[in-house]
Amino acid sequence: MNNTQKKRIGILFILLVGSLGLCLLLLFQVDPDYFWHIKAGEYMMKHGVLRHDVFSWYIKGKYWMSHEWLFEIILYNLKCLFGNYHTHIYCLSCILGLLAILYFPNKKNFLKNIPYSLIYLLFFQLTMMGFVQARPHMLSNCLLALTIYFLTDLQKNEDSKKIYFLPIIGVIWSNVHGGSSNLTYLLPFLFLIGGLFSFNFSKIEAKRLSKKQIKKCILVIFLCMISVCINIHGIKMFFYPYQNMMDKVMLNNISEWQPSNLNDWLHYIYFLLLLFLLFTMLFSKKKIQFLDFLFFLVAMYLGLKSIRFWTYTIIIMTFFIFKYVSSRKYDSGTASILLFLIIFYTGFFVLASKRILSKPYKIAIEKDLITIIEKEKPKRLYNMYDWGGELIYHNIPVFIDGRADLYSKHNYLDYLNISKLEGDYVQKIEIYDFDYLLVNSSYPIYTYLKYNDSYQIIYQKKDMILFQKK
Repeated sequence: MNNTQKKRIGILFILLVGSLGLCLLLLFQVDPDYFWHIKAGEYMMKHGVLRHDVFSWYIKGKYWMSHEWLFEIILYNLKCLFGNYHTHIYCLSCILGLLAILYFPNKKNFLKNIPYSLIYLLFFQLTMMGFVQARPHMLSNCLLALTIYFLTDLQKNEDSKKIYFLPIIGVIWSNVHGGSSNLTYLLPFLFLIGGLFSFNFSKIEAKRLSKKQIKKCILVIFLCMISVCINIHGIKMFFYPYQNMMDKVMLNNISEWQPSNLNDWLHYIYFLLLLFLLFTMLFSKKKIQFLDFLFFLVAMYLGLKSIRFWTYTIIIMTFFIFKYVSSRKYDSGTASILLFLIIFYTGFFVLASKRILSKPYKIAIEKDLITIIEKEKPKRLYNMYDWGGELIYHNIPVFIDGRADLYSKHNYLDYLNISKLEGDYVQKIEIYDFDYLLVNSSYPIYTYLKYNDSYQIIYQKKDMILFQKK
């Protein structure tokens, strides 16, 4: 195949990646956390950065580790600029940015074996399902990809200076999504550990990093540890991710923190991805580099530990896996297949986008219920966890919302016991002395209130019921 044909394939593949990015936008979902994120951004633009809670009637004034404060300000300003479409613009920008970071440094690798690359893009698409949301993890995906890119660039070239951008990444990461910012220095540390060995054992081969690479890595690790402390919360941000990982109440009850599970068929996507990556390395003619395998094991551990890290696995491995893929000559149908996929993705986006974009939000709480609550003006409202964000969005003080890391120190366990009628729930209900309770009919608390003479229903629609204490 001549250079003109190769360039054509390259252009078609870029167009395919772009059209895939558009289609990924169709997976957009509004997470309940979006509503308190946008409200926090609005508040901070008017009153300054939040360090204490202002949204809950119960813990108002308590210290709040607002580790996503910069993201919230960015999101609110996007709303001011683009109205209801700010969530789609944010997500599309993050998706296209991530795809660009993954593709262009690995362009030759993607193009050397088109069939393999297409399978890989399919896994990328499947892995992103459920994670295209107006939340800070979309920015974290881009920052993670940049971090791995800078490290692998140093691996290829000891004179590379891109790694010195990592401390800047650390500052940005600790302010837009501090809960994941420890990866800024942990990944270089992993890179350093993997590069300290030199051995040849069966299929695995380890190559020691040069002295220059080791020195650069040590310096950057030290600078990144400092950089994550450059935020409104200071050194507290350094310890914050580890405190979260030790919070068993939060980890056991938040859906996105649940481990990958073979009992859930949707989780099979991730297990198939792991097998796909592992078989690529095992059946390659090349030896498996110890550093690459180490990153695979860590990425796999994160994904198995929590479903929220599935995207991290495919992002990290994009920079390692393609070296184990053998080159394949383009045949006469390669360009046709790429063109077909571009037309398919683009056409699907055009046909489906109108329906998706016409409904920027999926509201759980109906307007008539909000009107009732605003009229009643509850002082001690009990609400379900997933509805707290929308209540905050309407300036209604809540008992709890999606900031589990904040409530776990105060009333999160009580909320769980009350909603499920476990432990000393009767005593807790009396102590909190709720004047109104907004509950889901699928929870045991609904049955308790329904047959309790002390409460009356003043609103009921589908699974949403508002009780008033008599």
